[in-house]
Amino acid sequence: MKAAILIPARFASTRLPGKPLLAETGKPLIQHVYEQAKKSRRASTVIVATDDARIFDTVRGFGGNAVMTSATHESGSARAAEAAAELDADIIVNLQGDEPEIDPGDLDTLIDIQAAGASFASTLACRFPVDASSGSGSPDDPSAVKVILGNALGANASRAVYFTRVLCSYPRNQSGLIVEPEKYFLHVGVYAFSKESLAAFASAPPGALEQIERLEQLRILEMGEVIAAGIVKKAVPGIDTPEDYQAFVRRSARGD
Repeated sequence: MKAAILIPARFASTRLPGKPLLAETGKPLIQHVYEQAKKSRRASTVIVATDDARIFDTVRGFGGNAVMTSATHESGSARAAEAAAELDADIIVNLQGDEPEIDPGDLDTLIDIQAAGASFASTLACRFPVDASSGSGSPDDPSAVKVILGNALGANASRAVYFTRVLCSYPRNQSGLIVEPEKYFLHVGVYAFSKESLAAFASAPPGALEQIERLEQLRILEMGEVIAAGIVKKAVPGIDTPEDYQAFVRRSARGD
């Protein structure tokens, strides 16, 4: 099966305007993401999908592939679906443009899970670290999206039963505190679809749970479809805020 990685990228960002073009490391952020995606052994194509000429020109300038898409899309998934329509690929990976440290091996794992054909879409998850018992980045942090896993779907994935920002399942010990954070799974927000399932997802109306939790992937579950989640070793930091970006600049300078 042929696989393509699509990287939706827009210039506007509430918390970090112009994020794809930030270049304190010596290259724009979107180039870091693109170059990591190109290391995937399973993907034959990597394309940046954008509605901004500055991003388009930057990607073309460093030798990358880019396509222009409509400016009316409300989500990266819709932008990816438009770009995917013309691609010769069986599997489409939707990789956000703010993941410069994504593990290419994890992208290969994701593609293999989707290629198995047991699900409408596929995604990734990892266990919370054993020291993540409270505070930022712990299972009770609303910004750390949890995925509840069900039965196995083949050898390398499980069915995603639900995604949520709240602490779930609730720790029923005497204190009500998280004593084993590693039993919770953190959602890693990268997805693989078939071309047909991506188009169906992008064209479906937002679901009630999706709007409550502000989690787009819940639309797939509300459609009655199956999401397979593969388990990887760790989640890499995404870039959402100026502080996130400065931390990435420091890691890049150290060669982490």
